[in-house]
Amino acid sequence: MPHWLYWGWLAFTPLLIILWSKHKEKTEPPPEHTHDEEIAINILAEEDPALHAPGNSVTKAIDWICEKSGLWVALWTVSAVIAYTYEVVARFIFDKPTIWVSEACFLMFGMQYLLSGAFALLHGSHVRVDILYIKLPERGRVGMDIFTSVFFFIFALAMAGTSWYFMMDSIRMGETTIETWQINYGPVKAMMFVGSILLILAGLSKLFKDIKLFKLMGEKA
Repeated sequence: MPHWLYWGWLAFTPLLIILWSKHKEKTEPPPEHTHDEEIAINILAEEDPALHAPGNSVTKAIDWICEKSGLWVALWTVSAVIAYTYEVVARFIFDKPTIWVSEACFLMFGMQYLLSGAFALLHGSHVRVDILYIKLPERGRVGMDIFTSVFFFIFALAMAGTSWYFMMDSIRMGETTIETWQINYGPVKAMMFVGSILLILAGLSKLFKDIKLFKLMGEKA
């Protein structure tokens, strides 16, 4: 596969899927939440009281970016299904296996993992060790989130700084994969940095909502 086609496919395929789904929404009624989905939403809201707390125009803009970027990379999974279907047909029917399919999907899943971190934080989907956390009162959980955000930002800033150097070194060296496809690693490692920035922005949005909710709870107590 030509390199330009790979990057173009990842950039524009989600857009086509989104436009198609918008068209379907106009012709079909939107599905209602199932009972299990409502239970899951309530559990998440109980575990993280600030998950659905109101913010301001800045946090709403950040949340929109995190939401849409997560949706965008989630739709890459459709590309993986198409690519692996092509590989199975080429390998087992025509006896013409490829190298680029596995490498393309390997790189795509790596970028998907890095770019979806902000979306996961927005929806409370990161793994939480809540042995003590869940036993705290609601305001105590919000306060704990504010306190532990210090460690979150240390990690996120370290990841952003490290990925910046990885990205710049890769671009400067013109680094490519070692297989015959030899796609450039620069854009892949750039996604590490972009994902880190998105994660920091999502963390700032959550921190603001946590502080706001913590104050409101104190006023009502």
